Amino acid sequence: MKVDLNGKVALVTGAARGIGKAIADTLADNGAKVGYTDILAEGAQQAAAAKPGCAGRRLDVTSQDDIEAGVRWMRETFGGIDILINNAGVNTMKHRVTLEQFPQEEWDWIVNTDLTGCYRVTKAVVPALFERGGGRIVNIASVFGLVPARLQCAFVAAKAGVVNLTKAMAMEFAERGVLVNAIAPGSIPIEGPQGLFTGKDPIMKARMDAMLSHIPLHRFGTCKDIANAALFLVAPENDYVTGSIMTVDGGWTAGYSRDF
Repeated sequence: MKVDLNGKVALVTGAARGIGKAIADTLADNGAKVGYTDILAEGAQQAAAAKPGCAGRRLDVTSQDDIEAGVRWMRETFGGIDILINNAGVNTMKHRVTLEQFPQEEWDWIVNTDLTGCYRVTKAVVPALFERGGGRIVNIASVFGLVPARLQCAFVAAKAGVVNLTKAMAMEFAERGVLVNAIAPGSIPIEGPQGLFTGKDPIMKARMDAMLSHIPLHRFGTCKDIANAALFLVAPENDYVTGSIMTVDGGWTAGYSRDF
């Protein structure tokens, strides 16, 4: 998929690897100048170095100082911002437990990053979009923000918050020419988690097979699948889709696909 993003400037959070890097790379490949930002500063800089006209730096979405410094850096480096991708997010593999056992500090970490981080970054960036006469915001939610999973209370709550925050933003910013949408990825194994599902451990293999049995397309998604969806949502040709939650999940949320 190719669109013309020449002259556009994008800020992508969580861009050092995984979905964020795939989105940032795709925007750059379609002509945008991209600010790759991540709490992993070196990773963001390395990723950006591979794309002409792009640059990378540290940005921790739980730090107001980092956010404000990142927006200033975008203005100084690129002259403004047209596109914001709120991708930075976390989850836990350590505490997959029921709510009454879920640690408060883990809840705070996930919600502060996944939901409050989205709010904080958008609040800091949106004046720059208004200055350009409009723009695009894409928030990365999750299918678990639409259909909750067990033993992930903080993550599902945060991503459900991102879903409705996206809709609220879309209503509030429409008159200023800013379209706001979200993507709800399904099962997208990346790096560390991917090794768990593709390794030789028979327990993890059984879990992988169980997950696949719920996906009508019978495959996991890829980071590129999510990047292509983001590319459509930020494309100039998309000038009427706002407040939408695009599920990219191989049909996982369409219904109960297993035979019974």
